[in-house]
Parts: sequence; C-alpha cells; structure tokens
Amino acid sequence: MSTDLINKVLRVGEGRAMKALHTQAARIGELEPSMEALSDDELRAKSEEFRARLADGATVDELLTEAFATVREAGRRVLGMRLYDVQLIGAMTLNQGKVAEMKTGEGKTFAAVPAVYLNALTGRGVHVVTVNDYLAQRDADWMRPLYEFLGVNVGVIRSMMPEADRRASYAADITYGTNAEFGFDYLRDNMAVRLSDCVQRGHYFCIVDEVDSILIDEARTPLIISGVPEAATDTYYRFARIVPTLKAGVDYDVDEKHRAASPTESGVEKVEKALGIENLYLDVNGNLVNHLIQALKAHALYRKDKEYIVRDGELLIVDEFTGRVLEGRRYSEGLHQALEAKEGLRIREENQTLATITLQNYFRMYEKLSGMTGTAATEANEFAKIYKTDVVSIPTHRPMIRVDENDFIFKTKDAKFRAVVEDIAEAHERGQPVLVGTISVEISEMLSGMLTRRGVPHNVLNAKNHAREAEIIAHAGQQGAVTIATNMAGRGVDIKLGEGVADLGGLYIVGTERHESRRIDNQLRGRSGRQGDPGRSRFYLSAEDDLIRIFSGDRIYKILDRLGPGDDLPIEAKMLSKTVEGAQKKVEEQNFNIRKRVLDYDDVLNKQREVIYSERRRVLEGEDLGEQARDWIAETLVSQVDEFGDEESLPADWDIEALFASLGQYYPMGFTVDDIRADLEDEEEPLTREELLDKLEDDIMEAYDRREADLGAELVRDLERWVLLQLIDQHWREHLYNMDYLREGIHLRALGQKDPLSEYRLEGHSMFDEMMSTVKSEFVRYMFHIEVDRAPEAEEQRVADVGYTYQDDPIQGFDAAAEEEQVAAEPEERGPAVAVVEQRVLSEADKVGRNDPCPCGSGKKYKRCHGA
Repeated sequence: MSTDLINKVLRVGEGRAMKALHTQAARIGELEPSMEALSDDELRAKSEEFRARLADGATVDELLTEAFATVREAGRRVLGMRLYDVQLIGAMTLNQGKVAEMKTGEGKTFAAVPAVYLNALTGRGVHVVTVNDYLAQRDADWMRPLYEFLGVNVGVIRSMMPEADRRASYAADITYGTNAEFGFDYLRDNMAVRLSDCVQRGHYFCIVDEVDSILIDEARTPLIISGVPEAATDTYYRFARIVPTLKAGVDYDVDEKHRAASPTESGVEKVEKALGIENLYLDVNGNLVNHLIQALKAHALYRKDKEYIVRDGELLIVDEFTGRVLEGRRYSEGLHQALEAKEGLRIREENQTLATITLQNYFRMYEKLSGMTGTAATEANEFAKIYKTDVVSIPTHRPMIRVDENDFIFKTKDAKFRAVVEDIAEAHERGQPVLVGTISVEISEMLSGMLTRRGVPHNVLNAKNHAREAEIIAHAGQQGAVTIATNMAGRGVDIKLGEGVADLGGLYIVGTERHESRRIDNQLRGRSGRQGDPGRSRFYLSAEDDLIRIFSGDRIYKILDRLGPGDDLPIEAKMLSKTVEGAQKKVEEQNFNIRKRVLDYDDVLNKQREVIYSERRRVLEGEDLGEQARDWIAETLVSQVDEFGDEESLPADWDIEALFASLGQYYPMGFTVDDIRADLEDEEEPLTREELLDKLEDDIMEAYDRREADLGAELVRDLERWVLLQLIDQHWREHLYNMDYLREGIHLRALGQKDPLSEYRLEGHSMFDEMMSTVKSEFVRYMFHIEVDRAPEAEEQRVADVGYTYQDDPIQGFDAAAEEEQVAAEPEERGPAVAVVEQRVLSEADKVGRNDPCPCGSGKKYKRCHGA
C-alpha cells in the first residue's frame, strides 16, 4: 500500500471528529459570560475545585470544558490574549494524545496551555518538550504568569544546570525542556546509586513542540551516555594519511545514497603495504578494517562546513534539519575520530556505551503522548505506526493568502545562484523583506559572498553565529531586510512584518535547494503568510543539486535537454516539480526505513532495559530482597548440580567430589562427601538427585540463616541491595558493549541467507539470559563472602553510613578448611546469636521436616514457606 493511500485511510472519519471538536469549543464559549463575572480570587479558586473533583474520581476529560474556559478567561486577564476556537480545538487534540498540525503563526505555544493546565491538575507532572534551550526558557517564561495565576508552578530543564535545580524543576507541576535533556535525565536516573540522586518522577503526559523535527528527524540516532575505554589515536592519524592516496572507483567505492564506503581488493593491498602487514582481515587486525572504512567515509562522504564545522579546535556536528550545532554529540563507531584525524585536530577518546535509548522508546513510555507542528501530515503513517498517535489538521484562524510559486529549475548550480542573487536584489530594491533558506553552512556563506559583491546588505544565520539568532530574526520582517538562514526548523517563529511590508507583498521566501524532507521545505515556506498576512515563496533548483543528482538526475537531465532551455534560463513545469517531489518521497521512505531499523534493534534492547531498570528501581526504593535472595540461592544450587549430573542418573555415578568442591566456592558447606558416602553407595536405596538437592538446599539455607544471624537481618537486607546494584551495573555495561559488538557485525549474517534482525534478537536474548544467570550466581557468592568493615561509632547506623570492602575475587583469602571446622562446631561454640537461630530452626525441624507441607496450609514445602 502506498504512503499516500495509507495517509488517506488514516484520515477517514476526520470530518466527524472535527465537528465534535467544534461543538465542544462552542460549549466552552457558552461559559465565557459566567467566567467573566468571577473575581480574580474566584477564578483562581477554580484550580482547587478541579483538584478536589479529580481526587473524588472525576477524569480530566470530564473537567475539560470548564478548565479550558477558565484558562481562556485567565489568559485574557493576565496576558491580554484570548484563545481562539481553533486554538482550543488544538488543545483538545493534544489532550487526546494526538498530533495537532497547526500552521505556523497560529499560536501553538498558547494553544498548548489549556491541555497542559488541565493535566497538571492531576499532580503527576506534565512535560513540554522543545527543540532547544532557548525556546524552553522562552515559552516557560511567557506562560509562567498565567500558570502561576491559576496556582500551578513551572520548571525549566536546561543543559549544565545544577542537580538540585534540575530535581526541583521536575518536581514542578509543569516542566519545560528539550528532548535530549529529558532523555539523558532518564538514563542518568537509571545509573544512579541512590534514590535521592534521581530527578524524574514518572512519565505521565507529554506535549512535543515541533513534534516532527523531534520524533521523526532526530529519531535516527539514539541517545547514548558513554565511558572511556582505550584509545587508538595513532591509528586514526595513519589512516587519515593513507586514504587520500587511494583512488575513488579504483581503490574504493562510494555509495552516496546510502552514505557508505568500502575498499576494493586493490585498495586493501595498498593499505596493507602502507601499514606493513600481510592480511588486513586477520582476527588480530579486525579493528583495522573498521578504521579503514571510517577513514574512507570521512574522506569521501563528510564535508567541512556542511556535515560538520571546526570551531576552537573542536569538530562539531551540524544538524542537517535545523542547521544548528549539536552540542555534545559525536559520530559513533570511530567516525568522529576519523574526521578529527582528517582535519588534523586532537583526537578525543573513543566512547563505550554505558546507557542508551532511542527517542522512540523514550517517548513511548508516556501514558499520553501528544505533539504540535505546522508540518506533520506527510508523516502521519509513521506517527501511527511507531507512536500509535493520529495526526489532526487544525483549521486556520484566518484564511491563508500566501502565494507559493512553482519551482524554477536550472541546468547548473552557477546559473541557479546567479538568478537567486538577482531575484533577492530586486526584492530588496522594492523594499520587500526576503528570507533565504539554504541547506548548509557552506552554501549560506557562498551566497553571502555573492550578495556582498552585488552590494546587497544582509544577515547570515547559521551554525557558526547562532548566538545572534534572536537579534537577526527580530529584524527579518522589516522593509528591505535580507536574511540568509540554514534550515528553519524551530527558527523564525518570531518574524513579524514591519510597517508597510504587507503592501509590498509580505515576507518573500527564497529556497535555494529542496531539502530531502518535504516537511523542512514547508517549514521554510511557513515563515511567511502567518495569521492571514500576505506572503510569497519560490524554490530555485538545479540538476546538479545533491537530492536531484542522486535520486532523479538522469530523468531531470533528459527533460531539460528535451525542453531545450539555455543554461541561464529556468524551466517552470509541474512535471519537473512532481519528479523532484518523487525524489523527496524516496528519501523520506529510506529515512523511515533507517529509523524503523534503529527502533527494531533497540526494541530488542528495550525489553532487557526494562528488566534491568525495574530491578535497579526496586533496589533504590529499598525493597526487601530477602525472598528473592533465597530464590537465587536455590537457582544457583540447582544450576551447579545440573553441571555435574542429569535427572536420569544417580549421584553415585557423578563426580560428586568435583560438585562439592564447586559448591564450596559459593558457601561454607556444612558437610562433606564422606558425610553422605553411605547414602550414595546404598545398594538398595541409593541417594536420588532430588534427595541430594534437598540435603544441599537445607544446608545452604541454614548457612544463609547463620550469615543473617551473624550480621543482623537489617544489615543483610542492605547488603543484598548494595551487592545486587553493583553486579547489575557492572554486567549491564559489559552486556551493552557485547550488544554493540554483536550489532556491528550482525549484517554479515545476511550472506548466509539469515535475517540479521532475527539473529540479533535470538543471540541478544541468549546473551541477556546468560548475563542474568551470571548476576545471580555472583550475587550468591558475594553474599556469603563479602567483608563488612564497620567503624566502631557507626555500629548502629544504616548501610548508607557503613563502609563495605570486597575483593575482585571474593574467594581469595577464604579459608575453606577453617570454615568447615567452624560449621562442624556445636551451635554454642559459634556464638550466642547463631546458637539462638539454630536452636529455633532445630526446634521447628523437630516438628516439621523442611520438605514436608507447611502447616500454614499454603500447599508449599515448609522450607519454601514459613521455613524460609
């Protein structure tokens, strides 16, 4: 089924739904007179009334009409702005957990307030997500007086803010911040070693501004918190010197469409000669293959001032969608280091993943996820498939009168840019402001130079000077203003027309190239024609543009040759525009497949992540792990026995000495092989596997009882939590490293006619099970052998005030013979606490056997119930 057809299916019934929303907006309007009659105090008191009704069992949907009417009246009084009906409809859509597509300039920021306020009344926290820190702070500050008038408080999450301030912001009724900050805080919370270090308090309701930019465009790369393993600095520099000596098409092949590069046989031979090795693909040289591939990609596919810039000796990634620098982001798999070597910069260390999550899986945790943007309809299929949320197109408050001209298509880039400069100069001379959109820093600076030579004054807004963004945008709508900007996602929202500009035709949008996503083009166009303002837009294209050259170059050239214009004359034809749009759709589908693939792989890890993070949370919240500890002790015992004998054979046929030696590494056994030798060798009724297991289980549980009596139950509970946290964190990090390694090479399974994703899922599941088994067995060993070092003055304090020491090998220094001798001693010789515990156990054992049914009637064995 085609994407267009899917989108049509998704929009079935939209008319009826919109009619219902209009009806509810009318009901809100009917309450206006009664709300206007309230005093400020009475209007403010509405919030407490709503909270009380929610506490009594009312739902947010039942309060919607009154709550929205309250916000409308409060907005009129506090901000001097009255919500339009279409803004109320947008807010209703958000409250339903849907994406509201509202044209640029329709007041999305204000439209979100009723839905934010209504859901904040639950006390569970509402998150409002923006594309950058500036917008998060601006939107929060703009709406704060309204929220505070109504008795709800607001927090803002910013990068690099102190932890205490961050925690306070999350504790607020409403929290504004960026997707990266929310996502990284979630990961950091799940690396915390104390509950007090966590900052977030759940994922209830979320509104994502510029939702397509965040949940679609930025969702191609996961959020990663990394550590620092060994570096290989010299190797990167060596490959940076070798690769430029290779010839494209001879020594290596480049696939621009899929952004891939691979060496040929001749290239491999030249690299081997340059490195002085015989075989690049030997196991011992396996990392060198990745170094070569990353160096080739850095050389052939990544260009300075387009994909990245160099600033103050640091290589910074430029976001292809917003044109901004992605602070703190680095390319993975060694590509970033290869680029640093290429540019002759100091190489920063490679990173090892410590925690990671995709944006898709982070935002899918919210009970109710909604968003707003001016351009979402083209991605309705992806929102439905990935996020299970519908897109609703909200009507405009005033009719759209902007004129969108047909594209001009030239044969060459040079001809295109000469025409662009002339068009801008003419608009500037007549006083019409122009906003020029480019797709890279490189193009914006080249065009700036051409305008300077033409004598046209202008401003440039790109990743290199984004600090002046607010100042530049503030003047972009004035008479005669010319502004060059890289991609406009999240930019230009404050462009206001100066006096007399409307009479000149409004803001003129000039696009110098089609973006690979139609939405980005629409965002650029959407900066003009706001709230019924006049406006105009046109895109200038050439057959040499990357998008057209890669995806539709041959076809475009044939059409241009057939129609026969000169190099400096453009063609304006719907047929060409449809061809360009077809190229964009191909890229959009390819990008969707990339995002879907990333998500498919992360879904495997996500199930494991949920188990680990849930277990960690139980530990941090101080849950009693005593029963789980005994279950793990029993599981470890069974797994040890399984290694030495199957269910079909008798223990007399096993290597029983080896079994006992192995078990002695876990706990101080209370008897030896000789103690049960007679039972093992009994010719009439030799000891069965089940009977041996029962003996061993009784022994190990009694040993744990003694351990608990020696240290005290309270301290043992704390130790169980502390040991489990250490083991989970250690092995989870190792598991993430192993999963990364598995992911890098899993595509090779396709050569064996196997589905890489299925293989990744199967092996990942097996690796996780093995990891959890290791955690359990090590937990048992540590709990029997960990050393507790108490300071005398801290004797009565909780575990948080007690220092623990344990060796890398908890068995080292453990005197098994002495321990056996101690275990064999009479209870009275082992100290009063142990004696009391053992006397109690023995007393109960006289009445009920550990393998007998428990007298409580639970149906469980006594040892599994009250005997535990």
